[in-house]
Amino acid sequence: MTRGRKIFAWTAAILLLLLVILIIVIATFDWNRLKPTINEKVSAELHRPFAINGNLAVSWHREPDEGGWRAWVPWPHMSAEDIAFGNPEWSKTPQMVTLKRVDLRLSPLPLLAQRVVIPRINLTEPNAKIERLADGRANWVFDLPKSDPNAKPSSWVVDIGSIGFDKGFVSYNDQKINTAVDVVIDPLGKPIPYSDIVGSSEAKKVQDKGASAQDYAFGFSAKGQYHGQKLNGSGKVGGLLALKDAALPFPVQADVSAGALRVAVAGTVTDPQNLGELDLRLKLSGDSLSNLYPLTGVTLPDSPPYATDGRLVAKLHDPAGASFQYKGFNGKIGDSDIHGDLGFVASEPRPKLTGALVSNQLLMTDLKPLIGADSNAEQKTRGGESKQPTGKVLPVEEFKTDRWAAMDADVEFTGKRIVQSADLPFTDLYTHVVLNDGVLSLQPLRFGVAGGKLDADIKLNGHTQPLEGRAKLSARGFKLKQLFPTFEPMKTSFGELNGDADLSGRGNSVAALLGTSNGELKMLVNDGAVSRGLMEIAGLNVGNYVVGKLFGDKDVKINCAATDVGFKDGLASTKVFVFDTENAIIYVDGTANLKTEQLDMKITPESKGFRVFSLRSPLYVRGPFSKPNAGVESGPLLLRGAGMVLLGAAVGPAAGLLALVAPSSGDAPNQCTALLEQMRSGKAPKTVK
Repeated sequence: MTRGRKIFAWTAAILLLLLVILIIVIATFDWNRLKPTINEKVSAELHRPFAINGNLAVSWHREPDEGGWRAWVPWPHMSAEDIAFGNPEWSKTPQMVTLKRVDLRLSPLPLLAQRVVIPRINLTEPNAKIERLADGRANWVFDLPKSDPNAKPSSWVVDIGSIGFDKGFVSYNDQKINTAVDVVIDPLGKPIPYSDIVGSSEAKKVQDKGASAQDYAFGFSAKGQYHGQKLNGSGKVGGLLALKDAALPFPVQADVSAGALRVAVAGTVTDPQNLGELDLRLKLSGDSLSNLYPLTGVTLPDSPPYATDGRLVAKLHDPAGASFQYKGFNGKIGDSDIHGDLGFVASEPRPKLTGALVSNQLLMTDLKPLIGADSNAEQKTRGGESKQPTGKVLPVEEFKTDRWAAMDADVEFTGKRIVQSADLPFTDLYTHVVLNDGVLSLQPLRFGVAGGKLDADIKLNGHTQPLEGRAKLSARGFKLKQLFPTFEPMKTSFGELNGDADLSGRGNSVAALLGTSNGELKMLVNDGAVSRGLMEIAGLNVGNYVVGKLFGDKDVKINCAATDVGFKDGLASTKVFVFDTENAIIYVDGTANLKTEQLDMKITPESKGFRVFSLRSPLYVRGPFSKPNAGVESGPLLLRGAGMVLLGAAVGPAAGLLALVAPSSGDAPNQCTALLEQMRSGKAPKTVK
């Protein structure tokens, strides 16, 4: 053997011997000797006590699934027992996380490329206690050492494939939101196929994406309180959380209730390491949509009790912001049905809610909570705290303007058919709701009313305190025979009601806005009728009294009724308020104080020809809106022509009302035209002396 070959042989033998010695050392090494170093290093890096209290071991096994020559490369299989990770010093509980055992295997070859590849980690009996104090300190926030800004980022990459687990316990205690929940996870006696829970059609949708959801392997139960309300829940999850393999969706099924709120989901989570996508059937019910704000951060209006069922699809890493879509949902709000699609994007500078909602049969009473007009009993049913004071008619419940700046919105709502008693003439509803940087607009808010339309543009500025609001309303073509459908004399009427209003005010409730309102209201009615029966339909006992005093029980034809009312700091004052009937001219003068809800009205009649009533003094209507009083004014007898005194300031308002005169439906001219022309010229409407 040549000298060179001898050197090569000895070198190879030495290297082989060293390799054998290394393998023997590694195989026989007591890894528990490294525990003090590992415990100290991890504790120092995380500023929390960390300890492996049990056995730390490494064994070597080949991986036949690797194939080829890689199947001959042994992989290290590591295990650690009795692991404890501590809480920060302020916590009264010493441990944040404990594990009975952790098992993992490490792929050795990727280490050459500075990649730590761990295909799977198995956790045995995990126990976690998560907590946050009222001052915001949370044990999941770590005091990590600040990195050197000039240091290069590490070139090492950690790649974990999946996490397996068995029975465990999770405790969540959040003093900031008054929530404390304990969750217990236990293996199911036998795995349940995904399709058995969600149905074969939903399972097929997952398969059509080229994936196959795993079976449900564990059940869980949850008990505690959420926002101070008792919470209970249960559900099922898969046994293997696939962090890297998006082709293995993680199955989730849960049914949780907290007070009146109930959430039921069934579906999959994809790419849970990054919370990539959700595809869940979501059933949601509760006492008011506004109570979802603490849970979702989505600003929704007050409502009656609701229940919906739809499909929730979420893409949590969309470049434009995490997006959520509640697709094709159906449900009920109060006694009204609701259908549609909603989308929510966590965009900048504010998240935005979009969608289109439809109700085929909408009850007017279900809209009352939107403006706080529901009763105290209804408020209590939906969990409301504010109470409507006794004797107050205008809603005092305040708008939650502090939530308006939290998000933007662009939502359309259509009520195809308004279902209500035959006494009310509303037929349909459409509105476009826009919330932009704390400013809420309903443009338009449109009702179908008695064969006509009520259009409103409403704008509420939630940036100001108190709230600034403005409403422009236009009523056109209200058919009187449809406006009071159960009133027999009105069924032959061809008359119409037209009106305009422009009001602005400041306040955080409907009562406060109207109590500070400024603006004007104009209304014109031609060819109608009035009687006690009509007053009974409207529920106006005072009107019933007035009609009875003026006309007895006789139905009285109205040739024209003209109203122009000005508003100044919540005080409504009549400029023109006159009824031209077949037998008399009725003048109304006075005020309605919307701030104090007090009426002070005077009614002055003047007879046409033969006097059909013997009233010789004016009438009055005074007192609170909730229970006004009516009677005959005491004092001197009514003088003929007394109504002329009220027309001194009516020249301008009468001219403005002419724009509301509806075209005549027959050969006879519209009698409002003649009345207003006389008033505009400063002349009294014709009466017979």
